[in-house]
Amino acid sequence: MNTGSGDAELEQILEGIGPRLRRLRRERGLTLEALAATTGISVSTLSRVESGIRRPTLDLLIPLARAHRVALDQLVAAPASGDPRVHLRPLHKERGSVLVPLTQYPGRVQVFKQVLAPRRPELVTHEGYEWLYVLAGRLRLVLGAQDFTLRPGEVAEFDTTEPHWFGPADTSAVEILHLFGPRGDQAVVRAGPSTDPTPPTARNPPSTTP
Repeated sequence: MNTGSGDAELEQILEGIGPRLRRLRRERGLTLEALAATTGISVSTLSRVESGIRRPTLDLLIPLARAHRVALDQLVAAPASGDPRVHLRPLHKERGSVLVPLTQYPGRVQVFKQVLAPRRPELVTHEGYEWLYVLAGRLRLVLGAQDFTLRPGEVAEFDTTEPHWFGPADTSAVEILHLFGPRGDQAVVRAGPSTDPTPPTARNPPSTTP
């Protein structure tokens, strides 16, 4: 059996990892010293991997993928599986809410279709940004001390380090598209706003469509 072409393809993939790691590190403004402190990998090893002197192993690639917040296949440029379709698997959450993942790789921007049932406001914070698009119903967005109501076709985008919460603006469910970057699901609960069931009158929402 002739494995020459397979060996050549493997070598090509391995040769591309070092330059890809260097580009990611520089795009993020990281020094080798800072990356070493984050991953526990020595500066000399990182330098040898980036320059192609040392062949990368999983023990090295996994912490590097985590540090750069990318999927492992982005580092190795693995060939596509041939089927780009995302197989939708709705997740039924508490109190009647439904979450449908529309992307399949962790570490990248995550996209969800969500049906949110009425729930009690509870502010959270986490790193990154979120983008919300209302498909049906009315969405209440609490952002710090501000309170907004979005209707179908309206969009909101905001820094998630600011305490926030979103859910139905009334007693009916709301359907949205929801995008967030890496760590967008690692929320930390903060003190909630008033539990007054009547949402304040809508003001100009952030980043909304006309």
